Amino acid sequence: MHQQTILQPGSSLPEGAVYLPTSVETAYWGRLPCGADRAVLSVDPGQEVVIDTLSHEGILEDQGGDPLAYFARSGVAEDAVLADAVELATARRSLLGDRIPGLPGVIGAHGGHVVTGPIEVRGVRPGDLLAIRVLATEPRVPYGVISNRHGRGALPDEYPARGAGAVSVFAEVDSWADGAGRGSLPLFEGADRRVGFDLHPFLGIMGVAAAGDERPHSVPPGPFGGNIDINLLGAGSTLYLPVQVAGALAYVGDPHFAQGDGEVALTAFEASLRTRLRFDVIPASDAVATFGSLVGPLAETAEFLVPTGLDRDLDVAVQNCVRVAIALLGVRYGMSPAHAYAYLSAATDFDISQVVDVVKGVHARIRKADFASG
Repeated sequence: MHQQTILQPGSSLPEGAVYLPTSVETAYWGRLPCGADRAVLSVDPGQEVVIDTLSHEGILEDQGGDPLAYFARSGVAEDAVLADAVELATARRSLLGDRIPGLPGVIGAHGGHVVTGPIEVRGVRPGDLLAIRVLATEPRVPYGVISNRHGRGALPDEYPARGAGAVSVFAEVDSWADGAGRGSLPLFEGADRRVGFDLHPFLGIMGVAAAGDERPHSVPPGPFGGNIDINLLGAGSTLYLPVQVAGALAYVGDPHFAQGDGEVALTAFEASLRTRLRFDVIPASDAVATFGSLVGPLAETAEFLVPTGLDRDLDVAVQNCVRVAIALLGVRYGMSPAHAYAYLSAATDFDISQVVDVVKGVHARIRKADFASG
């Protein structure tokens, strides 16, 4: 396991940073903020915020609900377990019911994602786009967990084996420097041999509050963003979201160290991240001129425009993504629908973001360089 500084809440922060921890006062567990919720932080457009996000893995009830005991079984020292993980798990264990005072999220039998926020971006109105720019991500710990549970992976009738309950695999960070690293996990329980893979940290959940007074469940994504699980959304990327309520009420969570497209076992390499974000606003008139009428999340990296499609039916999700991509190419580059359709078929990959979050996700990778000479 890589030796690194454990980023406990509030430790080793850059000087002058606007900081948001994950705590009983700032966390939703299993639910997402809605228009009736109050912001825990208010910022101006263009302001940067450092957020200590927290993974749900290791604190869920089917893992014992005690992160100190759970991670000790994998050789993690007590001082290497995050204090905010202990705080939330302790608060949950102290109650007989499902609601923690001060913790807005409703916690079901399997817990759900831990989400931090919401953040008010002053002056933002419905119809605007909120641009969440991911400036940096850093592992808070050198370990995490990959889980398959309650029949919700790509092979629900095969894994986990009937009666086996949750199957959680402990994974480690072997190296991390300058925003890049490698992770590994054993070939089987207790094995000395390991398989290694590249780390590409990102936040599985980034979103804005849904309109109304009902908090959406944290699992299925929607027009507000949420659990979109697009692994391109690491440092240097931007997620554009149609604002649903005044102030946007943005939130983040579900941190990953790595994820394959599809996320077939249910979770990826789930582990807590410190992330630095900037919240920018694109006014409604400029948004339509630049992106068209977005009905859901749109991502952008240095290399790609990344339109998305969502639906419970994977075929419909693909169709939705293609339609959005055609419209985007029309607005952005003046392509006719027929020519955009042809280009997408010849030159664009349509990837399955995930198939395990009830609402399935598809995203396209449109290379911006293809249009550089146009």
